[in-house]
Parts: sequence; structure tokens; C-alpha cells
Amino acid sequence: MALTFRRRILLSLVALGTVPTAVALIGWVLAVSPPVGPLASTRAAVEPLRETGRTLLETIDSTRLTRVERRALAEHGRALNEAISRVTRQETYSTVYAGVYAAIILGLGALVLYASVRVGGYLSRQLSRPIDELIGWTGRIQRDEPLPPDAHEGGAPEFAALRGAVREMASGLAEARTRQLEAERLRAFREVARRVAHEMKNPLTPIRFAVSALSRSARPEQMESLEVLATESNRLEQLAREFTEMGRLPEGPAAEVDLGELVSELVRTTVPATLPVQVEADPETPRITGHYEPLRRAFSNLLRNAIEAGPGPGGLQVSCRPLGQNGAEVRFVDHGPGVPAELRDSIFDPYVTGGKDGGTGLGLALVRQTVEAHGGRVRHEPTPDGGATFVVTLPRVRRPGA
Repeated sequence: MALTFRRRILLSLVALGTVPTAVALIGWVLAVSPPVGPLASTRAAVEPLRETGRTLLETIDSTRLTRVERRALAEHGRALNEAISRVTRQETYSTVYAGVYAAIILGLGALVLYASVRVGGYLSRQLSRPIDELIGWTGRIQRDEPLPPDAHEGGAPEFAALRGAVREMASGLAEARTRQLEAERLRAFREVARRVAHEMKNPLTPIRFAVSALSRSARPEQMESLEVLATESNRLEQLAREFTEMGRLPEGPAAEVDLGELVSELVRTTVPATLPVQVEADPETPRITGHYEPLRRAFSNLLRNAIEAGPGPGGLQVSCRPLGQNGAEVRFVDHGPGVPAELRDSIFDPYVTGGKDGGTGLGLALVRQTVEAHGGRVRHEPTPDGGATFVVTLPRVRRPGA
């Protein structure tokens, strides 16, 4: 059975701690251990001398020796006994010392092994737990599942930085996946819209000619029906025109667009004089690189929606301000009834009208298509005092691939 990553790290750390320590202890033992072998050989050499000396003392007739000779013989015997006693004590001391020394070495080795296991276990947990966690995160990212919420996660600071990088990567991948799905959906819808618009325009022209011809010779009781036909034909023509715009991206070379001038001109020519409106165009707003007419149509849709929603007691507010040096923000604020809560997540989808009479449901979808074609974003947020606020953010220069 293969060892887990954590156990492999633990064994490696324990080996790194114990093997050098064991080698050092063995070397220390060999360097400072008492010379037991020489002591044993010394005793073996002295023991015969002891026996021969004893025999010599017993066989010599000390009565025949002079006083000086007897004193020298006695001194020799005492020296011999002292040497033999010293060798015996040294041997006993060496035996006891070796046992105590061995016990100390074994205790020290056990302590080193225990410390190595404890430290190795701690370090293996600190290394393997974040790695196992990140491996689990990669599985979640692969299955398109959300990452667990932030918590007090241990490990080295580098792992914290790695977790942050993985979270940013997961967020970027989720956003890119969402953009890709949205782009595929819009691409399919634009293709369908282009074909539907083409098929709608073919019968609309003869229908309008026929209604015009009948109107010239129709009786009064037929005029109401002809007016209905003319009104619905115009509505179908408008729908076909919006379908065509939905299927067409901005064309031609991009140029610099002054958003402040665009917004001010649009308010001046679109908002009725009786409607209170406040325009704030920051002169520091940078010019963006884009297509004037598509942006004007998009802003016109947002402004028209605000007018139709009703300005409320606070009137309308349209503002344009810089976002640093690399972008701009345009806000359209009304104080009408606002967007229903159940439609806030789908308000930019095609055919979502928010209950407005006569709407085709393509206006905000066209706004989003135009803004995203310029590398920007459009979002909705409720107005604090009631109403709806639409915020458009545009980069100064569209990023490649945006």
C-alpha cells in the first residue's frame, strides 16, 4: 500500500533528524568511552604477578634478612598490593561507568527520536494539510463548485499567498466561463435575430403598400381596421429593426468619444422641457475609444426607460465621471417604481420588459451588447429613495479579447 504524502514527509523528516544524530552519538561514544580492553589486559597481566609475589613472600625466610632487606621486602609487598587494588577499582569503576554511560546515551537517543517524531509530525501537517486542501480546491474548480469560505487557515505565509492566488484564479475562471456561456448564448440569439429580421422585412413592405392603397378607397367603417393594421405593421417594423440591431455589432473604425458631450447632447434633445433633469458631466472624464452612434443608441435606451418609468419627486439624474485615468462611468438615475425584485437578475435578457406596455424586451439587451462590445459593463442597482439606477462603465481603451 502506497504511503500518503503526509507519511512520506513525516518519515523523511524523522530520518533527517535521527540518522545524523545517531551517527554523532556513535562517534561520541567511540571517542570518549573508557578503554575497557586495555584495562582487562592489564588485570590479566597483573594477576600472575600478584600470585608470584604472594608465593615469594611466603617462601622467603625473613628472619635471615637484615632489617633493611625486610623493610624493602615489606615496601615491595605494599606497593604490589596497592597496584593490584588500583587495577581492581579501575575495572569496577569502568564497568559501572559503562553501564551508566550506556543508559544516558539510550535516554538521549530516545529523547532525540521523540523530538524528531514530534517536530516531523508538526512540520508534515504544516506542509501536507495546505497541499491536500489545494488539491481539493482544484477538484472543486474542475467541477465548477464554489470554494469554501475564508477561515483561519494555518501553514506558512507562502501557502496563504497561494490560497489567495488560487481563489483569484477560481474567480477569474468562473467569470470567464460565465462570459463564454453568455457570449455563446448571445451569438446564437444574434444569428436567430438576424434571420427573423430578414424574414419579417420581406412581407412587411407589401403589407404596408396594401394598407396604404386600401386606405385611399376604404369606407369609414373600414378605416379603424386599417389603422390597426398600420399600427401593428409599424410595431413589427420596429421589432424587425431592433432584431437587426441585435444581430449587428458596431462596425467601422473606432474613434475618440467624449462621453460628457454625448450625454449632455442626448439629454438636451431627448428629455421633454417639462421634465426636471439634472446633468453632471465631470470635465475630467477621459475620452474613450469607441463607436459614437451605437453608444448614443444605448444611452438613449437607458434615458428613454428612465423617462417612461417616471422621474418621481426627485426628477432624473444623469452623471458622467472618470474612473481613474483608464475609464469612465455614466449613471442614469430615476425615482420611479423601480425594477421588480424577481426581474433584477434577468433585466438584461432579451424579451424581459418589466411589465412595460408596448416594449419589445430588446432595449436593455441591446444596451448590454453595445457596452460589452466596447469592453465595458452595465449593471442595475436600486435607487436609495426608490427607483432604478443603471450604471455603465467603459474602459478608455478596449482591452484585446474583451
